[in-house]
Amino acid sequence: MLSASFSAIAAVLAVSAISFVGIALFAVSETFIRRSLVYLVSLAAGVLLGEVFIHILPEITEEAGMMPATSMAILIGIIASFVIEKIIHWHHCHVLPSSDHHHPVGMLTLVGDGIHNIVDGALIAGAFLVSPELGIATTIAIAFHEIPQEISDYALLIYSGYTRKAALLWNFCSALASVLGAVFVLLSRSEHPDFLPLLMAFAAGNFLYIAGADLIPELHKETRLRSALTQLILICGGIGLMQVLTVLE
Repeated sequence: MLSASFSAIAAVLAVSAISFVGIALFAVSETFIRRSLVYLVSLAAGVLLGEVFIHILPEITEEAGMMPATSMAILIGIIASFVIEKIIHWHHCHVLPSSDHHHPVGMLTLVGDGIHNIVDGALIAGAFLVSPELGIATTIAIAFHEIPQEISDYALLIYSGYTRKAALLWNFCSALASVLGAVFVLLSRSEHPDFLPLLMAFAAGNFLYIAGADLIPELHKETRLRSALTQLILICGGIGLMQVLTVLE
């Protein structure tokens, strides 16, 4: 279990480092970022869907079977994700801010991102406790979602009046909240050894919500046929990536 704990913390820290990807906003043109985000979102949606249906659900079925409690945990994962966003009045969007796309100011973004990062850390740790392969797949799935999210978060902080240095620092501190979620799961596993299948079921619900309510709706904003086909290819590519990772198992 020591190696699982080490791997989980290392994975969480690696995902937290993605918060620095916001620097890319000033390394390349904003136009390029705007065009690229929709494709990153497409790939992330496919990765999350693939993680749920190729990795998490088969693992749950093998470990504990699809009991009523498992199905309920999936539903709770979906509903909890919805409630968290409603409570903080903030929505994970993956477009850069503009004059006709207003967002709450920076602190609200940081609080909301911190809550989601705590959940992400818990899910990564839980996955590594189940198996190294599931941990790697879950980390990749979360990382693909984090890239467009962190770019958007960084842009929102700048838009809200933060300096570049302050935006990077606060965004990274918010990302480190994932360590709290990971540590909580790692410390509580001995007292509640049967919670891992339920945690993974919760993760499935969380990922389904992110893909279905956050990411895919963003893709519908692009109506050109060529872009739609590219989005479809990237979604399938994300699912295919998760299928390729099954060779590790």
